[in-house]
Amino acid sequence: MANSVDAIIDRLGGAEAASRLAGVGTEAVRKWRQSGSIPSRHWPALIAATGLSLADLPGGAAEAPAQPEAGRPPPGASAALVLADGSVFWGAGFGAHTGDPVPVGEVCFNTGMTGYQETLTDPSYAGQIITFTFPHIGNVGANPADTEAACIAARGLVVKQDLTEPSNWRATMHLDAWLRGQGVAGIAGVDTRALSLRIRDAGAPHGVLAHPADGRFDLDALAARAAAWPGLAGMDLARDVSCTQSYDWDETVWAWPGGTGRQGAPRHHVVAVDYGAKRNILRCLATAGCRVTVVPATATAEDILRHAPDGVFLSNGPGDPAATGSYAVPAIRGVLEAGVPLFGICLGHQLLALALGGRTYKLARGHRGANQPVQELATGRVEITSQNHGFAVDADSLPEGVRVTHVSLFDGSNEGIACDGRRAFSVQYHPEASPGPADARHLFGRFVGMMEGTGTGV
Repeated sequence: MANSVDAIIDRLGGAEAASRLAGVGTEAVRKWRQSGSIPSRHWPALIAATGLSLADLPGGAAEAPAQPEAGRPPPGASAALVLADGSVFWGAGFGAHTGDPVPVGEVCFNTGMTGYQETLTDPSYAGQIITFTFPHIGNVGANPADTEAACIAARGLVVKQDLTEPSNWRATMHLDAWLRGQGVAGIAGVDTRALSLRIRDAGAPHGVLAHPADGRFDLDALAARAAAWPGLAGMDLARDVSCTQSYDWDETVWAWPGGTGRQGAPRHHVVAVDYGAKRNILRCLATAGCRVTVVPATATAEDILRHAPDGVFLSNGPGDPAATGSYAVPAIRGVLEAGVPLFGICLGHQLLALALGGRTYKLARGHRGANQPVQELATGRVEITSQNHGFAVDADSLPEGVRVTHVSLFDGSNEGIACDGRRAFSVQYHPEASPGPADARHLFGRFVGMMEGTGTGV
């Protein structure tokens, strides 16, 4: 039996909460009450926010589709995103078929309008199923130059519309073919706005993305798998995405018209600790005049220092920094004690804070996208940054001598630190990702200045 409009608004927490959850103005909610009905375009958001079915909404029973036979999807659906609470988002599957076990992860959303291939291959997305809020996914196709790692790190992707055909001169294959080659599944036709609102208001849920070759779904088993997944808190994923042995890097950033180049006359030697390093970070270091030696995440201080580096870089990466810190923090402290200049990004920033005596915590929502404003406190300068992190540094836990240098203008969380008396600094965001397009690229210059003795990193 359908609920009344007043009952649904009360269930959402009142008119203002209903307005926020449905993505409409309070005037629209007033009209709902006045007319005694809710327009069908708002139903997906309300269903996601309340857990009600279509038949529970005023006027919804008349349009509610016939329930599919147990284990079979509605007409036209070949994939399902199933959340830990049993919610099901049906859609059309693409990419690879899922096997057993079905991939499970934290369902997050990314607000970037471009760069879906870089996002999918960013190792920081290990353990996550990405919802793209931008509707046109696939129009750039796929190409080898836009990957940030050898393989896709994300466990799946969710999009609103069917994949668009490639329409870019750099494309070498269709996105669907690339995903199939990588063994990763996606789902299209999902109301990504409703899903994103749910994530925004209730936090990132655990979910599974099923695209079975036989078209059959055990929804109870899928929901149970999502519910049983322990989540990213306490999970060390850096080992899974790191290199297994050291290697050298000299490729520089892409530039028109020749593409990437090679650093043939480096002035400094940097050891980059790979907790899930993006290739473009390594390119930025090479472009800044560095010869780069990449070492595994588990490298000890002795392993790092035996390369006699002029500086040490701590990379981005996935998972809980406190878990990775069990082996990373002693190595970082050894580098600090040796007095070698040190620069960290993202997970590297969090690990530096832990090594200096601070703490980290899991954000309720996380920061993921290419439009995150960050302010540098010393100058007042605001940078538009690219970010992907679900954990943050607790600024109140930082000991004396460790200063906050940057803050998020979205929620005030910590975005950068520097250490007095030591040549060490770090930022939470990605200065190599070009969202501004290059607002923060100067940080690589600061790192070089530290190695040359002309800067402190603040």
